[in-house]
Amino acid sequence: MTEIDNVLAEMGQAVEQGRAGDRVGARVALEALWARVGDDGDALHRCSIAHFCADLQDAVADELAWDQRALAAVSDLSDERAQRFHDSLQVRGFLPSLHLNLADAYRRNGEPGPAREHVAQAVQHLDALPDDEYGAQLRAAVGRVSDALDAGSLALLQPS
Repeated sequence: MTEIDNVLAEMGQAVEQGRAGDRVGARVALEALWARVGDDGDALHRCSIAHFCADLQDAVADELAWDQRALAAVSDLSDERAQRFHDSLQVRGFLPSLHLNLADAYRRNGEPGPAREHVAQAVQHLDALPDDEYGAQLRAAVGRVSDALDAGSLALLQPS
């Protein structure tokens, strides 16, 4: 197994740890992995670690910072690199989720302007999503975040 595979495997284990209810342990594991990969490490690693680490934060400001790291890292990611992980991946397909997460974090942080900008960016890239359950979930989530923005809600949205 290569180092690249090891990082992605460790990240997957941490994500599963968080899904099993150990949010603190998962967050600590992902933050340690981030420190090991470094701010200039492999873009797929940085984007993925930051994306999942954002979901494990207790404070919206911390979640927002991790979401910003994920979006910054994707700008360094190439389709070729993503496809070394899975041949169906394209960088453009990452953008709806990354912008959606930023929109929701900005919304919950009381910053509707940037939230609306990121909703618009997510909508712009929705066509990059597959016509499957994942794509449908993201499309629906964009609608829920947009509706919450229109309502002025700062509340955490429940997944559907």
